[in-house]
Amino acid sequence: MATTSLWHIEGRLKDLIDYVENPEKTKAKTPGLQDLYNVFSYVQRPEATQKGEYVTALNCLRETALRQMILTKKRYGKTDGYIAWHGYQSFKPEEVTPQLAHEIGVKLAKEMWGDRFELIVTTHLDKEHIHCHFCFNSVSFRDGGKYNYSKAERKRMVEISDRLCREYGLSVIEKPRKAPSRLVWLDEKDGKPTRYNVYRADVREAIDFSRTPYYMEDYLRRKGYITDFTGKHWKIRLPQYEHFTRLDTLDERWTSENIRRSMGRYATFGNRRAYISYPPQMPQALSNWFRPFHKTSHVYKLYLHYCYLLGYLPKHTDYKPTSPYLKEDLRKLDELSQQVRYMGKYGIETIDDLYTDREKIQRNMDTLITRRTKLQNKIRRATPAEKETLRQEKAGVTEQITALRKQLKLNQGIEARSAQIQEKTDLYFANEIHAKEAQQQKKPQRRERDTR
Repeated sequence: MATTSLWHIEGRLKDLIDYVENPEKTKAKTPGLQDLYNVFSYVQRPEATQKGEYVTALNCLRETALRQMILTKKRYGKTDGYIAWHGYQSFKPEEVTPQLAHEIGVKLAKEMWGDRFELIVTTHLDKEHIHCHFCFNSVSFRDGGKYNYSKAERKRMVEISDRLCREYGLSVIEKPRKAPSRLVWLDEKDGKPTRYNVYRADVREAIDFSRTPYYMEDYLRRKGYITDFTGKHWKIRLPQYEHFTRLDTLDERWTSENIRRSMGRYATFGNRRAYISYPPQMPQALSNWFRPFHKTSHVYKLYLHYCYLLGYLPKHTDYKPTSPYLKEDLRKLDELSQQVRYMGKYGIETIDDLYTDREKIQRNMDTLITRRTKLQNKIRRATPAEKETLRQEKAGVTEQITALRKQLKLNQGIEARSAQIQEKTDLYFANEIHAKEAQQQKKPQRRERDTR
């Protein structure tokens, strides 16, 4: 069984040339090309590739691959856009030898790109799963055409990989499902609270604390999930998501039969009810201010309220939210923190303040862009001695524009995030209100049952 993926690398050809000439000097100055530097230093690491034994160059020499890619780009005048492509083919642990994995990887690369592109294939042995890396030029040495990664190409890559695996007697994923984005996949791998990791934690709790499927569903519903345990494959979802997720997709062991056999590990004295915590140190002013289901224009207070719900505020608290509506956003605390600091720094309290700040940023950017254009025109007409001074002045203006663009991005991000915060807090409170109402309805039923 092998999985595959491919993604593009962006950058400027000038930076790539500078890097080839002097990598140590230029590496830190060209963050846009960091991916490519990582690829060519990472894919050929001696410790990962058995001292270079599993490194194969196609249509180029491995020692001069980057230089040859640069010459191809110059030859056809294709120096902009995506600069290269990087992908992998990852095999099931303990299913292939390094030699076999490399042989399959080279065959896949030849069939996919070997007739038109310069590329490097390496096989890495430094993880529990052996995997091949591919890095190839975005411009064809044969006809100067740029590589276009379409849905058809993605399908072709999977089909070739699967066919090669079958030819070598390896397993194949018969019913593939859509993989998460690379960022989400990396966060999942690190155990961060992505949607599916939150699902897994809550399902695991529900299995451990419930003796029967009825109480397991009740546990998950109390957390806020919508459940469907009617068919062979049990499913759950949160209201903000359209599609259900099967439990045996979250963990292949979670079939309905296996769950029934393993239920109630920590339910020694009966079924345990799901517990939803509320931040104990929420300031009364913030708690009283927020009204669920009423859209607010006071974005700063909305952010502060949400930061307390997440346990980000107050500082040094050990409180962690137990609601799945909130836990996923713990991945985004750095972004939330940056946005809160921005609002505090520039005195942004309401959505109107946010718009005013945005207009000011845009005006300043327009002024600086006009100034930079004038400087560029002066540089064309200037003497060699004057050009250096003008270029330095232009570089300073560019730095100011870059800083303003970052501010504008933060400003726009606050508006988008505030709408998401409003929705999630409304869902959180709606679930709590619903749970309290359900609990109140159960009390008369219990009293009626006890009097019989």
